[in-house]
Order: sequence, then structure tokens, then C-alpha cells
Amino acid sequence: MRKIFCVAALAAISCLSISNSLAKTPPPPKSGSGTIVLIFKDGHRQSFNLADIARVEFPGTGDSGAVAQPGTVLPTREHFLGKWEVGEGNGNTFYITLKESGDAERSLGDIHGKWVYVDGEARVTWDDGAQDAIRKVGSKHEKFAYAAGKSFTDVPENVTAARNTTPHPI
Repeated sequence: MRKIFCVAALAAISCLSISNSLAKTPPPPKSGSGTIVLIFKDGHRQSFNLADIARVEFPGTGDSGAVAQPGTVLPTREHFLGKWEVGEGNGNTFYITLKESGDAERSLGDIHGKWVYVDGEARVTWDDGAQDAIRKVGSKHEKFAYAAGKSFTDVPENVTAARNTTPHPI
């Protein structure tokens, strides 16, 4: 009787270990170069060929959401530090200084403001209510001016060239 019990127990243990090894999920396949793999909260994975992707958007990160073309790198916050020569919209220029502390100064009217880095651009809100955004457009920079009461997603009052005269933190 003891031998039968031992054989039955051994058979049961063998069956359980075989079923456990069959129930394990195989490891996910490694993605090749030129693909992106998204892993969802429920654990399933989906691969996409990068050649099929036109752009990647990350909505909900600010007013407009970050948009990155494949191979494009958004400028960093540090990229915007310094003194920027920008246009008034009438042919004249003035300077916007963006400081590490988040403070901003405008030589036009000697106005103070605060600036933040959002979605790869510098957004300045001036004490007089006006707003400016410095954005990298292609290989150049542009300053987008918004009147008081407008948002950074509205149509700007003017768009002019912007050039960092001190491309290092000041």
C-alpha cells in the first residue's frame, strides 16, 4: 500500500510540474531595430515599424501637447537660458532675458515676467499680462507674441525671428 501511495504521489507531482511549465507564458519576442514596442498597463505588447510612423504625440502635457517628428529632438529647458534678440513685429527689436530661476526680463518697457519650459518651448508671462513664446521652428527660432487675455494656443499678434545672443546660461 505504501508503494502505491508513493507512486501515486510521484505521478501527481510530475503532472503538476508539467502543467505548470506549459502554463508559463513564453518570453516576449525581442524587437528588432527600426521598431518601437508599446507595453500597455494590462501587460500586452504591440510593435510598430518606425517607417510607418509619421509622428508621435504626447497629449495632456500642456496647452498643445508635445509633438515630435521621428528623429527630432525637442530643445531642453537649458537651451532657452540667456538673452534673446527678438522682433517687435514692426521691424524693431528688443531683448528677452530668460534666467535659470524662472524669472524673465524684457527690455521693451523694462517689464518683468516669469517663464516656464513647456513642450519644448519657452513660455513667458509678463507682469503686464502679455505673453511671448520662443519656439524652435526648423533650424531657427521664432518669438510668438500674444496679447493680454490670450492663450499660447490662440493666433499670435505677431511672429518674429529670435536669436540667442548668449547661448550659454547667464
